[in-house]
Amino acid sequence: MADGTVYLVGAGSGDPGLLTRRALDLIERADAILYDRLIPAGALDGARPDADLRYVGKRPGDPAMPQEQINEQLVRLGGEGKLVVRLKGGDPFVFGRGGEEAEALAAAGVRFEIVPGVTAGVAAPAYAGIPVTHRDLSSAVAFVTAHEDPDKPESALDWDALARFPGTLVFYMGVKRLGDVAERLVAAGRDAAEPAAVVERGTLPGQRTVTGTLGEIAGRAAAAGVRPPAVTLVGRAAAMHDRLAWLESRPLHGQVVAVTRARAQASGLARRLAGLGAEVVEAPAIRIEPRLADADVTEAVARIRDYALVCFTSPNGVRLLFEALATAGRDARALAGATVAAIGPGTAAELRSAGIVADVVPTRSIAEALAEALEEVPVEGRAVLVARAAEARDVLPDALRERGARVSDVALYETVAEPLSDHVRAALERATYVTFTSSSTVRFFTESGGRVPDGARVVSIGPVTSATARELGLRVDVEAERHDIDGLVDALAANAEARG
Repeated sequence: MADGTVYLVGAGSGDPGLLTRRALDLIERADAILYDRLIPAGALDGARPDADLRYVGKRPGDPAMPQEQINEQLVRLGGEGKLVVRLKGGDPFVFGRGGEEAEALAAAGVRFEIVPGVTAGVAAPAYAGIPVTHRDLSSAVAFVTAHEDPDKPESALDWDALARFPGTLVFYMGVKRLGDVAERLVAAGRDAAEPAAVVERGTLPGQRTVTGTLGEIAGRAAAAGVRPPAVTLVGRAAAMHDRLAWLESRPLHGQVVAVTRARAQASGLARRLAGLGAEVVEAPAIRIEPRLADADVTEAVARIRDYALVCFTSPNGVRLLFEALATAGRDARALAGATVAAIGPGTAAELRSAGIVADVVPTRSIAEALAEALEEVPVEGRAVLVARAAEARDVLPDALRERGARVSDVALYETVAEPLSDHVRAALERATYVTFTSSSTVRFFTESGGRVPDGARVVSIGPVTSATARELGLRVDVEAERHDIDGLVDALAANAEARG
């Protein structure tokens, strides 16, 4: 038998940040990945393009792939000498049937390893501010499945022992049976007045927690419409939620924010929003197409040392010009004799990452403000480079030409439409905020049939973007005072806080 290895990998309880470094490394290297439904969003993004990805989970309403069939696939793929990742939500050995898969592999003589994950019974309570153990409240914790094997002739759970258990009870997969669980515990002697909590979608942006007593928790969860996945906690520590809840107190918790900028640039904004508690819907309406092979770009790079002033009107322009310089065997030293101007702090930050500190950065991130800020810089008769997008406004190069500058207006890239998929359109319908970071994102979003849902608020990065949005029939609810990503996030968070 070939020397393959099957890794039974825990993907954590939902938050992508809980994926371990070991799990991410194996996903990157895997020849084949068999994955479940409840794995973190983006968990497979690092997989090799040629990896064999197989969904073996259960979708609501669809029959699950039999466990025996999953075992057979693992044995066969491992036996073929492949590096196989069996990616499971939570921890593979905590109600994850990982033990059965390991048994099948061991019986077949296939090498396997276990990569533990953060199980929902620990992570969901922690994100809800509920310590499953506490020096004063609970010195023990028991993990219990409320969804037993239906083929068992009778319950394997000792309800009398659970009722007497001197600590926190954590029930997995028990939403539908919550009323029965509570009744059995109370009937066996557990105090009906004991604190209890149900944590729905634990560690995810849409997490919410319903609390009450053991006697009333089932009714409260039903009234709140709690649905799986959820864990239920019974014990004195459950009362800590009211004091220690932190995830649900973040400023954008419960908000669904659509990001319409190009996918390559969306990650930083998405991380900022997610860090404030938002559920982020990536709906890229544009795509950046570099034009580095164009003759004017090649010429500008060749005579880069001739320019007395170099103006950058976007972070993309910075990134692409330095990419063109690198291709020509040059680096930041090529700008040593020039005055360097950036349209705003975001562009200035991109320059700093390339080793350049901008000499001129206006207080407002618009072309008019940059033209005004450059009035003290001598340009008459001098060569000036404006590195920008093909569709950018002519305000800056026109202003410099009027002052006698010899302007090279160079389009390093163009912004093109990115069609919205049906999946993205459906996700957009849940958005409470839709963000626009440029006029092109607004224009292409509307041209592709993108719709701002009823009741959702439009957030604009600045006045030029706002003007375009209004021209296209959108109402702008929030406009950033600082016309960069940080300013947009601050404005959105302030608006959400004001709305309560």
